[in-house]
Amino acid sequence: MPEPKRFFSITPLAVSGYMLCSATLLISNKYAVYKVAAPSFILFSQLMGTALVVKLFSSLGKIECDPLEKTKVKQFMPVALIFLATIFSNMKSLQYANVETFMVFRFSTPIVVSIADYLFLGRKLPSTRSWGCLFALLVGAFGYASTDSAFEVKGYTFCAVWYCIFCLDQIYLKHVTNTVKMQSNWGRVFYSNLLASLPLVFTLFNDPEEITALKNMSADAAFAVFVSVALGVGMSYFAWMARSLLSAASFTVVGNTCKVLTIVINVSLWDKHASGFGIGCLIFCLVAAYFYKQAPMRSDSKDSDEKPLLPK
Repeated sequence: MPEPKRFFSITPLAVSGYMLCSATLLISNKYAVYKVAAPSFILFSQLMGTALVVKLFSSLGKIECDPLEKTKVKQFMPVALIFLATIFSNMKSLQYANVETFMVFRFSTPIVVSIADYLFLGRKLPSTRSWGCLFALLVGAFGYASTDSAFEVKGYTFCAVWYCIFCLDQIYLKHVTNTVKMQSNWGRVFYSNLLASLPLVFTLFNDPEEITALKNMSADAAFAVFVSVALGVGMSYFAWMARSLLSAASFTVVGNTCKVLTIVINVSLWDKHASGFGIGCLIFCLVAAYFYKQAPMRSDSKDSDEKPLLPK
Protein backbone atom coordinates (compact mmCIF):
# COMPACT_ATOMS: atom_id res chain seq x y z
CA MET A 1 0.00 0.00 0.00
CA PRO A 2 1.47 3.38 -0.97
CA GLU A 3 2.33 5.80 1.77
CA PRO A 4 0.30 9.03 2.10
CA LYS A 5 1.54 11.88 -0.08
CA ARG A 6 2.53 13.87 2.99
CA PHE A 7 4.90 11.09 4.01
CA PHE A 8 6.92 11.66 0.84
CA SER A 9 6.58 15.43 0.77
CA ILE A 10 8.13 15.68 4.24
CA THR A 11 11.31 13.83 3.17
CA PRO A 12 12.94 16.78 1.35
CA LEU A 13 12.17 19.03 4.30
CA ALA A 14 13.75 16.64 6.80
CA VAL A 15 16.83 15.95 4.69
CA SER A 16 17.47 19.54 3.60
CA GLY A 17 16.86 20.84 7.13
CA TYR A 18 19.29 18.29 8.56
CA MET A 19 21.92 19.06 5.93
CA LEU A 20 21.73 22.80 6.47
CA CYS A 21 21.83 22.59 10.26
CA SER A 22 24.61 19.99 10.21
CA ALA A 23 26.86 22.13 8.01
CA THR A 24 26.29 25.38 9.88
CA LEU A 25 26.36 23.86 13.38
CA LEU A 26 29.82 22.39 12.82
CA ILE A 27 31.18 25.84 11.98
CA SER A 28 29.18 27.46 14.77
CA ASN A 29 30.60 25.05 17.35
CA LYS A 30 34.11 25.64 16.08
CA TYR A 31 33.66 29.41 16.37
CA ALA A 32 32.05 29.14 19.82
CA VAL A 33 34.96 27.02 21.11
CA TYR A 34 37.36 29.55 19.58
CA LYS A 35 35.64 32.43 21.40
CA VAL A 36 35.26 30.67 24.76
CA ALA A 37 37.39 27.61 25.62
CA ALA A 38 34.59 25.85 27.48
CA PRO A 39 33.33 22.92 25.36
CA SER A 40 31.38 21.36 28.24
CA PHE A 41 29.48 24.60 28.84
CA ILE A 42 28.71 25.01 25.13
CA LEU A 43 27.47 21.45 24.91
CA PHE A 44 25.38 21.81 28.09
CA SER A 45 23.87 25.04 26.75
CA GLN A 46 22.89 23.34 23.49
CA LEU A 47 21.30 20.33 25.13
CA MET A 48 19.51 21.98 28.04
CA GLY A 49 18.62 24.99 25.90
CA THR A 50 17.00 22.73 23.30
CA ALA A 51 15.00 20.87 25.96
CA LEU A 52 13.79 24.15 27.51
CA VAL A 53 12.80 25.62 24.14
CA VAL A 54 10.79 22.49 23.27
CA LYS A 55 9.06 22.48 26.67
CA LEU A 56 8.29 26.21 26.42
CA PHE A 57 6.66 25.97 23.01
CA SER A 58 4.81 22.82 24.10
CA SER A 59 3.37 24.64 27.13
CA LEU A 60 2.26 27.45 24.82
CA GLY A 61 0.45 24.93 22.62
CA LYS A 62 2.63 25.63 19.58
CA ILE A 63 4.01 22.09 19.31
CA GLU A 64 3.21 18.64 20.71
CA CYS A 65 5.74 17.02 23.01
CA ASP A 66 5.56 13.73 24.91
CA PRO A 67 5.39 14.25 28.71
CA LEU A 68 8.07 12.72 30.90
CA GLU A 69 7.27 9.09 31.66
CA LYS A 70 9.36 6.61 33.64
CA THR A 71 9.21 3.95 30.91
CA LYS A 72 10.34 6.32 28.17
CA VAL A 73 13.07 7.75 30.36
CA LYS A 74 14.51 4.24 30.75
CA GLN A 75 14.23 3.64 26.99
CA PHE A 76 15.92 6.91 26.13
CA MET A 77 18.69 6.76 28.73
CA PRO A 78 21.06 4.74 26.49
CA VAL A 79 20.18 7.10 23.63
CA ALA A 80 21.10 10.10 25.76
CA LEU A 81 24.42 8.60 26.84
CA ILE A 82 25.43 7.68 23.29
CA PHE A 83 24.19 11.03 22.02
CA LEU A 84 26.19 12.84 24.71
CA ALA A 85 29.35 10.87 24.06
CA THR A 86 29.09 11.52 20.30
CA ILE A 87 28.64 15.27 20.63
CA PHE A 88 31.24 15.65 23.40
CA SER A 89 33.89 13.77 21.40
CA ASN A 90 32.86 15.93 18.43
CA MET A 91 33.49 19.10 20.43
CA LYS A 92 36.83 17.84 21.75
CA SER A 93 37.88 16.89 18.20
CA LEU A 94 37.11 20.42 17.01
CA GLN A 95 39.06 21.86 19.92
CA TYR A 96 42.26 20.08 18.90
CA ALA A 97 41.91 19.50 15.14
CA ASN A 98 40.83 21.56 12.16
CA VAL A 99 37.44 20.93 10.53
CA GLU A 100 38.89 19.02 7.55
CA THR A 101 40.73 16.61 9.85
CA PHE A 102 37.49 15.85 11.61
CA MET A 103 35.54 15.51 8.37
CA VAL A 104 37.86 12.97 6.78
CA PHE A 105 37.02 10.52 9.55
CA ARG A 106 33.32 11.06 8.94
CA PHE A 107 33.58 10.37 5.21
CA SER A 108 34.66 6.78 5.86
CA THR A 109 31.92 5.92 8.38
CA PRO A 110 29.25 4.81 5.84
CA ILE A 111 31.25 1.64 5.10
CA VAL A 112 31.07 0.52 8.72
CA VAL A 113 27.47 1.64 9.14
CA SER A 114 26.38 -0.20 5.96
CA ILE A 115 27.73 -3.48 7.33
CA ALA A 116 26.05 -2.79 10.68
CA ASP A 117 22.81 -2.04 8.82
CA TYR A 118 22.98 -5.56 7.39
CA LEU A 119 23.96 -7.25 10.65
CA PHE A 120 21.56 -5.49 13.03
CA LEU A 121 18.81 -3.62 11.18
CA GLY A 122 17.71 -6.12 8.54
CA ARG A 123 18.90 -4.37 5.39
CA LYS A 124 20.61 -5.92 2.41
CA LEU A 125 24.24 -5.19 1.74
CA PRO A 126 24.86 -2.27 -0.64
CA SER A 127 24.82 -2.87 -4.42
CA THR A 128 28.05 -3.02 -6.40
CA ARG A 129 27.65 0.62 -7.39
CA SER A 130 27.06 1.66 -3.80
CA TRP A 131 30.04 -0.32 -2.54
CA GLY A 132 32.12 1.47 -5.16
CA CYS A 133 30.84 4.81 -3.90
CA LEU A 134 31.61 3.91 -0.29
CA PHE A 135 35.16 2.83 -1.09
CA ALA A 136 35.60 5.96 -3.19
CA LEU A 137 34.78 7.87 0.00
CA LEU A 138 37.58 6.00 1.74
CA VAL A 139 40.05 6.69 -1.09
CA GLY A 140 39.24 10.38 -0.92
CA ALA A 141 39.72 10.29 2.83
CA PHE A 142 43.20 8.79 2.51
CA GLY A 143 44.02 11.33 -0.19
CA TYR A 144 43.10 14.13 2.15
CA ALA A 145 45.01 12.63 5.10
CA SER A 146 48.26 12.98 3.15
CA THR A 147 47.71 16.74 2.79
CA ASP A 148 46.39 17.69 6.24
CA SER A 149 47.72 21.19 6.88
CA ALA A 150 47.69 20.81 10.67
CA PHE A 151 48.46 17.23 11.60
CA GLU A 152 48.20 16.79 15.34
CA VAL A 153 48.32 13.42 17.07
CA LYS A 154 46.08 14.55 19.89
CA GLY A 155 43.51 15.77 17.41
CA TYR A 156 43.52 12.48 15.55
CA THR A 157 43.14 10.55 18.79
CA PHE A 158 39.95 12.39 19.66
CA CYS A 159 38.69 11.89 16.09
CA ALA A 160 39.28 8.13 16.41
CA VAL A 161 37.31 8.02 19.67
CA TRP A 162 34.51 9.96 18.00
CA TYR A 163 34.55 7.54 15.04
CA CYS A 164 33.70 4.49 17.14
CA ILE A 165 30.99 6.28 19.12
CA PHE A 166 29.49 7.83 16.00
CA CYS A 167 29.02 4.47 14.25
CA LEU A 168 27.27 3.10 17.35
CA ASP A 169 25.12 6.24 17.43
CA GLN A 170 23.97 5.80 13.83
CA ILE A 171 22.85 2.21 14.35
CA TYR A 172 21.35 2.36 17.83
CA LEU A 173 19.40 5.57 17.35
CA LYS A 174 17.90 4.20 14.14
CA HIS A 175 16.82 1.13 16.10
CA VAL A 176 15.17 3.39 18.67
CA THR A 177 13.14 5.24 16.05
CA ASN A 178 11.82 1.86 14.89
CA THR A 179 10.95 0.43 18.30
CA VAL A 180 10.16 3.21 20.81
CA LYS A 181 6.71 4.66 20.15
CA MET A 182 6.45 8.42 20.56
CA GLN A 183 3.55 10.83 20.04
CA SER A 184 5.69 13.48 18.37
CA ASN A 185 9.13 13.96 16.88
CA TRP A 186 9.55 16.81 19.38
CA GLY A 187 9.23 14.19 22.10
CA ARG A 188 12.38 12.50 20.86
CA VAL A 189 14.15 15.85 20.78
CA PHE A 190 13.04 16.65 24.34
CA TYR A 191 13.96 13.30 25.89
CA SER A 192 17.35 12.94 24.20
CA ASN A 193 18.50 16.49 24.94
CA LEU A 194 17.19 16.70 28.51
CA LEU A 195 18.65 13.37 29.61
CA ALA A 196 21.95 14.00 27.88
CA SER A 197 22.39 17.41 29.50
CA LEU A 198 22.18 16.22 33.11
CA PRO A 199 25.63 14.53 33.42
CA LEU A 200 27.30 17.66 32.05
CA VAL A 201 26.43 19.59 35.20
CA PHE A 202 29.11 17.62 37.07
CA THR A 203 31.80 17.98 34.41
CA LEU A 204 31.11 21.67 33.92
CA PHE A 205 31.50 22.78 37.54
CA ASN A 206 34.51 20.51 38.19
CA ASP A 207 36.66 22.08 35.48
CA PRO A 208 38.46 25.19 36.81
CA GLU A 209 39.71 26.12 33.33
CA GLU A 210 36.15 26.31 31.99
CA ILE A 211 34.99 28.31 35.01
CA THR A 212 37.77 30.80 34.36
CA ALA A 213 36.86 30.97 30.67
CA LEU A 214 33.21 31.63 31.53
CA LYS A 215 34.12 34.43 33.95
CA ASN A 216 36.02 36.14 31.14
CA MET A 217 33.41 35.48 28.45
CA SER A 218 32.75 38.47 26.21
CA ALA A 219 29.46 39.57 24.66
CA ASP A 220 30.61 38.19 21.29
CA ALA A 221 31.33 34.83 22.89
CA ALA A 222 27.90 34.76 24.55
CA PHE A 223 26.25 35.50 21.21
CA ALA A 224 28.24 32.70 19.58
CA VAL A 225 26.93 30.28 22.22
CA PHE A 226 23.36 31.55 21.67
CA VAL A 227 23.62 30.91 17.93
CA SER A 228 24.93 27.39 18.54
CA VAL A 229 21.93 26.71 20.82
CA ALA A 230 19.48 27.93 18.18
CA LEU A 231 21.10 25.77 15.53
CA GLY A 232 21.13 22.85 17.97
CA VAL A 233 17.33 22.97 18.26
CA GLY A 234 16.92 22.71 14.49
CA MET A 235 19.66 20.11 14.16
CA SER A 236 18.10 17.81 16.76
CA TYR A 237 14.60 18.08 15.30
CA PHE A 238 15.57 17.44 11.68
CA ALA A 239 18.07 14.72 12.63
CA TRP A 240 15.42 12.66 14.44
CA MET A 241 12.96 13.13 11.58
CA ALA A 242 15.53 12.14 8.95
CA ARG A 243 16.51 9.06 10.95
CA SER A 244 12.93 7.82 10.75
CA LEU A 245 12.89 8.27 6.97
CA LEU A 246 16.29 6.86 5.98
CA SER A 247 18.40 3.82 6.67
CA ALA A 248 21.29 4.33 9.09
CA ALA A 249 23.82 4.20 6.23
CA SER A 250 21.85 6.63 4.06
CA PHE A 251 21.48 9.01 6.99
CA THR A 252 25.25 8.91 7.42
CA VAL A 253 25.86 9.56 3.71
CA VAL A 254 23.39 12.46 3.67
CA GLY A 255 25.23 13.99 6.61
CA ASN A 256 28.43 13.89 4.57
CA THR A 257 26.96 15.56 1.49
CA CYS A 258 26.42 18.85 3.32
CA LYS A 259 30.12 19.32 4.05
CA VAL A 260 31.05 21.31 0.95
CA LEU A 261 29.27 24.27 2.54
CA THR A 262 31.23 23.62 5.73
CA ILE A 263 34.51 23.67 3.80
CA VAL A 264 33.67 26.93 2.03
CA ILE A 265 32.77 28.68 5.29
CA ASN A 266 35.80 27.24 7.10
CA VAL A 267 38.23 28.33 4.38
CA SER A 268 36.84 31.86 4.51
CA LEU A 269 37.11 32.15 8.32
CA TRP A 270 40.28 30.36 9.46
CA ASP A 271 43.82 29.88 8.25
CA LYS A 272 43.81 26.27 9.49
CA HIS A 273 42.53 24.67 6.31
CA ALA A 274 43.69 22.13 3.76
CA SER A 275 45.46 22.66 0.44
CA GLY A 276 43.62 22.80 -2.88
CA PHE A 277 44.42 19.13 -3.47
CA GLY A 278 43.11 18.21 -0.03
CA ILE A 279 39.84 20.03 -0.59
CA GLY A 280 39.61 18.36 -4.01
CA CYS A 281 39.80 14.98 -2.26
CA LEU A 282 36.93 15.97 0.01
CA ILE A 283 34.82 17.09 -2.96
CA PHE A 284 35.59 13.75 -4.61
CA CYS A 285 34.14 12.12 -1.49
CA LEU A 286 30.97 14.13 -1.81
CA VAL A 287 30.57 13.17 -5.49
CA ALA A 288 30.88 9.52 -4.51
CA ALA A 289 28.27 10.02 -1.81
CA TYR A 290 25.88 11.51 -4.38
CA PHE A 291 25.82 8.27 -6.38
CA TYR A 292 25.26 6.09 -3.33
CA LYS A 293 21.89 4.25 -3.28
CA GLN A 294 20.17 3.11 -0.10
CA ALA A 295 20.05 -0.68 0.37
CA PRO A 296 16.52 -2.16 0.65
CA MET A 297 15.23 -4.21 3.56
CA ARG A 298 15.71 -7.98 3.50
CA SER A 299 12.58 -10.11 3.17
CA ASP A 300 13.47 -12.03 6.35
CA SER A 301 13.97 -8.89 8.43
CA LYS A 302 12.11 -8.66 11.73
CA ASP A 303 12.94 -4.97 12.03
CA SER A 304 11.18 -2.35 9.94
CA ASP A 305 11.38 1.35 9.34
CA GLU A 306 9.08 3.34 11.56
CA LYS A 307 6.83 5.75 9.70
CA PRO A 308 8.15 9.22 10.50
CA LEU A 309 6.33 11.40 12.98
CA LEU A 310 5.18 14.37 10.96
CA PRO A 311 5.52 17.89 12.39
CA LYS A 312 3.13 18.62 15.24
